[in-house]
Amino acid sequence: MRTPRNDHLTETDRAKGRGQHVPERRCVVTGEVSPAEQLVRLALGPDNSIAPDVHAKAPGRGAWIGVGRLELEAAHAKGKLKGGLARALHEGNIAIPDDLGERIEAQLIRATLDRLGLESRSGTLLSGNEKIETAARKGQVRLLLHASDAGEDGRKKLAQAWRVGEDDEGSGREGLVLPVDRGTLSMALGRENAVHLALIDARAADRVLAHLSRWQFFTGWSRDAANRDSDPHAASVSGEDKNGALPTGDAASDAF
Repeated sequence: MRTPRNDHLTETDRAKGRGQHVPERRCVVTGEVSPAEQLVRLALGPDNSIAPDVHAKAPGRGAWIGVGRLELEAAHAKGKLKGGLARALHEGNIAIPDDLGERIEAQLIRATLDRLGLESRSGTLLSGNEKIETAARKGQVRLLLHASDAGEDGRKKLAQAWRVGEDDEGSGREGLVLPVDRGTLSMALGRENAVHLALIDARAADRVLAHLSRWQFFTGWSRDAANRDSDPHAASVSGEDKNGALPTGDAASDAF
């Protein structure tokens, strides 16, 4: 069956469609298994210290977590996190920084903003009301984003153009309101007054949504009803069920 033009396929979906293996990992806190792209890797340093590795590229051994910041910090306080890491890494002498949750959150935010910057430089991201409205009415917009301090009138106008372009009027679809202001977005993109953003490529939208979903899940950043309606497939990208929980799989590695 043909995929509707505005239905975003996740990287996991594409990999499965090509018959490729989708790596899965086990959360050391909950024991649940999920696709690695939905989790956060923790790397073991040469001094046995733990550090976040959200891009999963640091050398050496690592383990994975699939919980939010509050649950992570509670597990750390109770010693559950250290126990889980010790078992996964086969290392008893582990040093976990007290501000691990803060460090992970900072990396997730930076990874998301960096991703937006890369899309901007590759030409898959638009900014500016007129450009976005024109593209939206032509059915070219795949994901609509707004700074936290964007005006309501501007958000509604662009959302309406998006719905018209997708022949989706009456759906209530709107753009995602990000938990960062225009100043932060402008600095990340190297553009002046970046208030509204639009992704005009489906794969680019998938990449951005994947980062946004991990950030949202870890921090507990709450999307309002309008945000959830803006992309009916956002939940499939983040891998969340209706209660915000990550799905489990059949097999995984605890660490590598």
